[in-house]
Amino acid sequence: MTDTAAPADDHDPLRDDLAFAKTDDLLRDDVRVLGALVGDMLAEQLSPDFLARVEALRRAAILRREQGEAPDALAAELAQVPLADADALVRAFAAYFGATNIAERVHRIRRRRDYQRAGGAPQPGGLEATLRALQADGVGYEDVAALLPRLHIEPVFTAHPTEAVRRVLLEKEHEIVRRLVADIDRTRTPAERDSDLERIRLALTATWQTSETPPTRPTVADERDHVGFYLGEVLYRVLPVFHETFAAAIERVYGERPTLPPLLRFGTWVGGDMDGNPNVGAGTILAALSAQRAQVLRNYRVDLRRLAGVLTQTRERVGIDDAIDARIEAYRASLPDPPPPNPRQADMPYRQLLELVITRLRATGDGHEAGYDGPAAMLADLSAIDASLSRHRGEHAGRFALRRIMRRLQAFGFHLAALDLRQDSAWHDEALGVIDGDPGWADRDVSARVERLHALVAGDPARGVVDDDGIARSTLDVFRAVVEARRRFGRDAIGPYIVSMSRSAADALAVLALARLAGCVEDGQVPLDVAPLFETVADLEAAPAVMRALFDDPAYRVHLRARGDRQTVMLGYSDSAKDGGLLASRWALQRTQVALTALAQASGVRIAFFHGRGGSVSRGGGKTERAILAAPRGSVAGTLRVTEQGEVIHRKYGIRALALRNLEQTTGAVLRASLRPRPVDAREDRWREIGAELAGVARERYRALVYDDPRFDDYFRTATPIDLIERLQIGSRPSRRREGGIANLRAIPWVFAWSQNRSALTAWYGVGHALRHGIERHGREAMAEMARDWPFFGTLLDDMEMALAKSDIGIFERYSRLSGDLHDALFPGIAAAHRDTRDAVLALRDEQDLLSHDPRLRLSIRLRNPYVDPISLLQVELLRRWREDGRQDDATLRALMATVNGIAAGIQNTG
Repeated sequence: MTDTAAPADDHDPLRDDLAFAKTDDLLRDDVRVLGALVGDMLAEQLSPDFLARVEALRRAAILRREQGEAPDALAAELAQVPLADADALVRAFAAYFGATNIAERVHRIRRRRDYQRAGGAPQPGGLEATLRALQADGVGYEDVAALLPRLHIEPVFTAHPTEAVRRVLLEKEHEIVRRLVADIDRTRTPAERDSDLERIRLALTATWQTSETPPTRPTVADERDHVGFYLGEVLYRVLPVFHETFAAAIERVYGERPTLPPLLRFGTWVGGDMDGNPNVGAGTILAALSAQRAQVLRNYRVDLRRLAGVLTQTRERVGIDDAIDARIEAYRASLPDPPPPNPRQADMPYRQLLELVITRLRATGDGHEAGYDGPAAMLADLSAIDASLSRHRGEHAGRFALRRIMRRLQAFGFHLAALDLRQDSAWHDEALGVIDGDPGWADRDVSARVERLHALVAGDPARGVVDDDGIARSTLDVFRAVVEARRRFGRDAIGPYIVSMSRSAADALAVLALARLAGCVEDGQVPLDVAPLFETVADLEAAPAVMRALFDDPAYRVHLRARGDRQTVMLGYSDSAKDGGLLASRWALQRTQVALTALAQASGVRIAFFHGRGGSVSRGGGKTERAILAAPRGSVAGTLRVTEQGEVIHRKYGIRALALRNLEQTTGAVLRASLRPRPVDAREDRWREIGAELAGVARERYRALVYDDPRFDDYFRTATPIDLIERLQIGSRPSRRREGGIANLRAIPWVFAWSQNRSALTAWYGVGHALRHGIERHGREAMAEMARDWPFFGTLLDDMEMALAKSDIGIFERYSRLSGDLHDALFPGIAAAHRDTRDAVLALRDEQDLLSHDPRLRLSIRLRNPYVDPISLLQVELLRRWREDGRQDDATLRALMATVNGIAAGIQNTG
């Protein structure tokens, strides 16, 4: 970028005292350039005076932080902002740190290129670096090759939008990224740079003139379209590159280049997650899969059209297999409306066959009998071309592009992503009560329910109203939709059937019984993987007993045998943390994995854990690769299935190069955890004893505040913007499973509310008390040793430290004062707990400041704070006005919605 784009000193978005590493000089330049363009845009779209006001508030926010002052003066100034200006002010600050977000993402691409260009040590966390470390640790090529057939990485995209950017805005952001990447090494000519700046200016201005959210609550179809952007526009393109990168890394390290099996699959919950969402059912299941099929077939047609322009080989210049001509003749004879032969392409058989493949694909999308009956038939056509190219010197004449399409076809099939199904166990009980004529079904003990379920699974007729107009029919229709989906979209189109709130073997057997009653049976068995979901701390602790009962159950064992003796178990991070706090949740998850791994091995079952992680620390967020390496030994075993939610999806998969990097880091961690799990440490028995003790202390303190203090529910309703969040048009799902207090609130709005008020209480409350207890009882050195040498404990502290660094108790105090007398009763204790937690973490890390060991993240937070702080304080003032005016659907509410989006984008890791 040109120096002329640098902002003037009066609205420089950076302070000189922010220390950038030498390797980050170009990041600083990009932030300055984008900041200048945002400033110019604000001056043009609003006024120079407005820009000056934004800058004055930013400088006041910086000064307040530098001097360690309470935010009272800044809050008083923001309280004078007219309502008419509030929305624009929030969006202006959001535009600045949105530009910072983009610059940081592009800089990650730049750093990756720097490593690749240097040709020395590979980038840490990448596949080559992982393989070299494994090789140094004694892992040979044969070990890697043996793992590859079992290696399975599957991100699953869910519809939990604490941040759901409109697709048109995602496309504008991509345009800014493309322009920055074009000059990532400052090699563009001055004219090219000027053109890049104008394109960035256009994208920024058009973004400013576009509302961030639609005027109505998103439908399931809207959420599907949002997720489809990442699946169909980013990961579809990245997938073959990932496999090529992996194969090349193996060759560089071991001197052997393997033919990799499909290693990546993708899943989605959008359209199949029925748990508490009345908008999802049989209809959305089929609609989602139809839309996904249309999207992926459209992608294939585009790719094949391009490939046809590459594979222009003519008969007189090169040999062509007879099989190609045979397929052309067969299709011209069998297709009802084949494209007319082009005389000018009569000597180009590959191109002719590809045109016929495209025609068959179009028929597939239309549901015509002339279409393919599955991706295997299309793969056979492409394989015939591949074989012919291989035999006739075509390795460098188009085979590379062809094999990329084949790789995509193997992964995405005709369904794009497997659609998981999820429903609450209580819903199944209610449906079975109707179907079997037993209104007291849910109240019967487990053994009685299991006995009757065995009979239903064996084929006994139901004794009630099987097809009513309510819950029984809608439940059975879901399983009928599974039958239709497998017929129309293929056996890989449906993922596991997840049973929320699983508490006994009856909850899994209920799925088998309902499926059989609906006729969802193939070859005598239910063609579904049933995945119990253990969510609360108590449910996680009971999981080994539940799964032992299932593995010992003869009916379920027959089903499991038909599924290859492979059992999926989903682990709930969100509700367990909401139930018992962060430390109790993480400890229960750790111990459950240990117990279930041992149980599966003893039972002759291969267990696959499905991690229900969210974006925030208190919902399982944090760095995925660290979490994988901290998992119990033997629990990974080559497999990772994990949910991707909220703004995490955008951060990980919004840009192709970063999506590739994320997949590399995740796969590298799975390789290390599977091939060389950390060695047994004799100290771990003692650490586990301490861990259990700390988890109990933390849970007791957390529940004493959240569930046992009768004042806390009212405090939560007033000291957080939960009433605003419940009004937002950010998801198709209600915020509650059922009416009631905190216990019935979903974990997403619970966590989101505490991140919006800048306290991040859900990520640390109770933990600090436990850490102080541990230090007093076991000594700082013993606790510091655990933090340094035990990955479980160290990762927990890493995640909590990040949450603490992003919190601001001074700003939270402004929210707390909205609760009136409850502020004086509860805030001092919470503030003291925050100080204790921070001090304990610093003591165990032997550091003076949070994130001293991670200067890049620390800088990232400091870059955003001057823009997030004013939005938070403005939200407090607007909340006060809105509540005093009776929470009307008016201009104040619209301005408040803008503050929610702005804070979420600035803090990140909120959902």
